[in-house]
Amino acid sequence: MGIESWFEYATFRIFRLFRRLHLTRLIRIGPTRMFIDYFKEYEKVSAVRGIFGDKTEEVLRNLKVEFIGFGYMGVNDTDGHLLVNSHYLKTGDKTEIYLDIVHELCHVKQFMDGKELFDPHYEYVDRPTEVEAYRYTVKEARRLGLSDQWILAYLKTEWMSCQDLLKLARHVNIEYPSNA
Repeated sequence: MGIESWFEYATFRIFRLFRRLHLTRLIRIGPTRMFIDYFKEYEKVSAVRGIFGDKTEEVLRNLKVEFIGFGYMGVNDTDGHLLVNSHYLKTGDKTEIYLDIVHELCHVKQFMDGKELFDPHYEYVDRPTEVEAYRYTVKEARRLGLSDQWILAYLKTEWMSCQDLLKLARHVNIEYPSNA
């Protein structure tokens, strides 16, 4: 198991343990909220409509958001609600936040479809659910006119090795410069 898979696995095991021990209040910033109260008019976004189709408004109206004190964004694998770091939401790059929301909404749809979001049989960058969500996110980034160089920098996380980034770039058809 690579470092990024270990990190992700450990993070969500901790979330599960906290839930079982009823300690989630220690990592929450506040109560769970409704998606549409914080993310306005996403039901009109074509990329989001492309994920949920005719059910977009219903899904977003019922989607919950839990604000947490660490990380960036994710999806709770128990009930499919969003996990969002409130500090990241306030201080992060708005384009990156938008793309992260699109990415995580792909995972919400995958959860709704019964897919295993955190299948430990795959490394993070090879996991089918991640590849699918990243491909969709890259498609949206390109629609916004972002360069492959910008997208590649966006895809890189602090727990991802250069080799993992190269694999992910190949999965999502991003040109990885030979001098990187």
